[in-house]
Amino acid sequence: MKRLINDGYDVVEEMLEGYCLAHSSYVELKQNCDRVVVSKHISTEPRVRIIIGGGSGHEPAFLGYVGKDFADAAAVGNVNTSPSPEYCYEAVKAVDCGKGCLFVYGNYAGDVMNFDMGAELAAEEGIRVETVTVTDDIYSSQNVTDRRGVAGDVFVFKIAASAAAKGYDLDKVKSLAEKANANTYSMGVALSSSTLPVTGEVIFDMQDGDMEVGMGIHGEPGIERTKLAKADIVVSQLVDHLLQESKLQAGDEVQLLINGLGGLALMDQYICYRKTHKLLEQKGIKIYQPLVGNYVTSMDMVGMSISMIKLDDELKGLLSHPCDTPYFKIAY
Repeated sequence: MKRLINDGYDVVEEMLEGYCLAHSSYVELKQNCDRVVVSKHISTEPRVRIIIGGGSGHEPAFLGYVGKDFADAAAVGNVNTSPSPEYCYEAVKAVDCGKGCLFVYGNYAGDVMNFDMGAELAAEEGIRVETVTVTDDIYSSQNVTDRRGVAGDVFVFKIAASAAAKGYDLDKVKSLAEKANANTYSMGVALSSSTLPVTGEVIFDMQDGDMEVGMGIHGEPGIERTKLAKADIVVSQLVDHLLQESKLQAGDEVQLLINGLGGLALMDQYICYRKTHKLLEQKGIKIYQPLVGNYVTSMDMVGMSISMIKLDDELKGLLSHPCDTPYFKIAY
């Protein structure tokens, strides 16, 4: 295992402690709850609160997007494991101000179950909580509502948070997050497994020189396993699938994210961006403020994904709304 950790059973607590120490001007752990990261910049005016979360191992998701005018709190689970209902509920108690809260997270069975139970606990206290699950991974299911959430999470989180920052009510914030999700598409490729810190073992076996097309961030199988190809060939394959699914046309505009899964060099990510940019340009598709880097990872997995959100004036305005977190900033 090529990891710099102490005891594998302590990685989440030690990571969260270190994160909050490093970014103490932005966030803190909720008192008496060491799995809920809370913003120190929650607005004083009453407004809808945005709560995100999921398993550890995907950093900077989810805690990296807690801050000023982005997520108000994140509930954090064990590695690749949903936060408990209690953590989800504690996040609500930490930030609710009477306008209700929106849970936004990737569509995984454990997350759905536990966040729903957290919302039920909040309802018993008279706190309204609504939910939007992100379903951007186009090849995880033919049924859109069954698809999992991957790096497209970032777009949906941002739009929900910007809508809340503008003072919209909970129904409108939820509606805009759903609109963002319906227009977001992702697909990725993995060149290796990630390594579980407790066992030191890989999640799945993959031969050197192979790649899994369409793999999920927890190691879920993709659509095919082939020999590793050159970057331009891999990107072309992913973009072809994304264009078929999204039905983007000349004149459309997207925000584009080339996301590293944790172990792929930034050099390689920019090479992938180069080809993606050229392919979209050839189709007459405009690119708005592209993002390149590790936004939603799978620990040390070598791989990348391409995410894009189809924009209109409303979504574009929300994506450009100022915010300030340790891992996502748009100038005020």
